[in-house]
Amino acid sequence: MTSDWPLDRLVARADALAGAWGARARASTTIGQERAILRLFGVNGLDAAGRPLAGATVDRWLAGDPRALGNGIALPFAMALLEYDLEPHQLAMDIASGAIDLALESELLREHDRRVVAEAEAQRLASAAIERIDAQRTVRRETIGMLGEADRPWLGVTLREPEVEAALQEATTLIAAGIDLIRIEVPIGRELADRLTNAGLDVPTWQPREVAGTTGLDPIEPAPTGSQRAITRLRRAIDRAAARRRAYVRLATATPALGAPEGAVVAAFERIDLLASDAMAEIVANAVEPDRALADHAFAHRLAKRAGTTIIIGPGPLVVAPDLSAGVPSDPATRAGRALALQLLGVTLARGDGMAPDQIIVGALPPWLTDENAPGARAIAEVSVRRALFPAHPLGFVEPPTGTDRSILWPYVQAAAAAHGGNIALVLRALDFAPDDPVAAARAARAASLVSVDVAGATTPGALTGVARDHAHGMVEAALETLDRLADGGWRTVAGDPPSTGRSAQGRDAATERTESFDPFASMLGPR
Repeated sequence: MTSDWPLDRLVARADALAGAWGARARASTTIGQERAILRLFGVNGLDAAGRPLAGATVDRWLAGDPRALGNGIALPFAMALLEYDLEPHQLAMDIASGAIDLALESELLREHDRRVVAEAEAQRLASAAIERIDAQRTVRRETIGMLGEADRPWLGVTLREPEVEAALQEATTLIAAGIDLIRIEVPIGRELADRLTNAGLDVPTWQPREVAGTTGLDPIEPAPTGSQRAITRLRRAIDRAAARRRAYVRLATATPALGAPEGAVVAAFERIDLLASDAMAEIVANAVEPDRALADHAFAHRLAKRAGTTIIIGPGPLVVAPDLSAGVPSDPATRAGRALALQLLGVTLARGDGMAPDQIIVGALPPWLTDENAPGARAIAEVSVRRALFPAHPLGFVEPPTGTDRSILWPYVQAAAAAHGGNIALVLRALDFAPDDPVAAARAARAASLVSVDVAGATTPGALTGVARDHAHGMVEAALETLDRLADGGWRTVAGDPPSTGRSAQGRDAATERTESFDPFASMLGPR
C-alpha cells in the first residue's frame, strides 16, 4: 500500500532540515528558558506588583543590558544567593524590585575563585530540582504499579470549568464516568499577553467568581484551573478518583505560545503525564519567531525526557501563505501535505532532542478535515500515511472545538480512521456536544472508542482506493514540496512575512546563542 509513496525521501529531507535547526536550537537560549531556569531554582509566585516573579526577575535583569541573555541568569543568580545569603524566592523579589542588580554579580564571576563557588551553588540548585523531578517520576511509576493502567486508547476530555474549585468536582465526576485523561488549558503568560496587547488584540483574562465560605480553617482562594497552584490540587484529586476506580488517570496540559519552557517545568514538578508540544503551530499560527520557538521546545524536550512526560505533537498547522501569494486556494490534499511536512519536522526535532518514539504521540487528523467533502475517506488516508511514516510512534486523535454544522461527523470519522491506525494512545473528545450531561457524553465516547478498537483488532487494512488513495498521494507530494520550499526559501515560504508586531529576528523575543559554556543541568539532562 505504501511502496509507491516516497516516504524515504520525505524522511531524509526532514532529517537534513531538523539536524541543522535542532543543533542551533539546543545551543540557544531565550527569555522563556531563563524564566524556566529560575522556576527550577525555586522561584515561583508573584512579585509585589502581581506579576509572575520569574518573569519580572528576568525582565529586570535584562533591562540594563539585553545582551546579557546569552550568558544566562543561572550563574549571576547563584553568585547573588551567596553574596547576600538569601533564599531564591527572596532574592528574586529583591531583583524584581530593583533592590539588587545582577550586573554586579556578573562582574564578580570574572574572578576565578568566585566563579567556582557560583558554579557549585548553581549545580546544587539544579540537583535539587532534578531530585524533585525524579521523585515525581517514581511516584508515577509506583502509582501505576499499584492501580494498574487504563486500557488504551485512553479517553480524554478537557475540563470546562475555569476555576479550580468547580474543576475539582468536574474532574472527579468525569473520572467516575470512565475518563482516563484530564486535560487542562493553561492561561496565557504575561509575555504573550503583552504581545497581543501591543498588536491591538483582545487578551483573554480570568476573573474569579465570588466565592464565600471556607474549607476547614483556610479561606477558599480562587485560582484559574491552569495555574500551577490549581494543578497541584487537581493532581491530588485525580489520584484519589483514580484509586476509587482502580486505574491510573493521566493529567495533560495545553500550554499557549511562548510558554513551552515554563510549561515543561510545571509538568515535571507536578507529575503532568502528557504535554502538548508544537513548535510548528507557534511559528505558523502564532507568529512566533522560528528560532525562538525551536529553542524553547528543545529546552522543554530535555525536561520532558527526564521527567518521563509524554508529549503530543499536533497534526500540523494550516499553512495558507502559499495560497495568499498565488491568489488561489489549495485543495485539501495540498493543505494536508503542508501540515504533514511540518508535523514530521516537529517529530524529528523532538527525536533529535533525545526523546524516544514511544514518548511522542503523533496527532492523527487535521482539525479542519470534517469540513471537506468525503471526510471519512480522507481521514483514512491521513492515518494510513502517518502510520507508515511514524511506525514506532503512537497516534492520538484530538477532537477540535465544536461549532460548525459538520462537527457532529468527527466521532464517526475518527472511529473509521482509527481502524487503520494500529497503535492508538489517545482519543481526546470535546464534550461540547452534550454540555448538560457530560457523564452521558463521556460514556458514549467510551463506547465509540471500544467499538473502534474491536474493528481494528478484527480486520487488516487493505490498499487505499478512490478519494483516500488520491488524498494520500497528494499529501505526500505536497509534503515533499513544502520541505523543498523550506530548504530553499526559509520559513517565510510557509509562515509568510513577519508582521511588525509579531516575529522579529531582533529584540528580546528572539533566540540568542549561548555564550556561557557552563550548564548546571548538563550532567542530568544531557548536553545541549
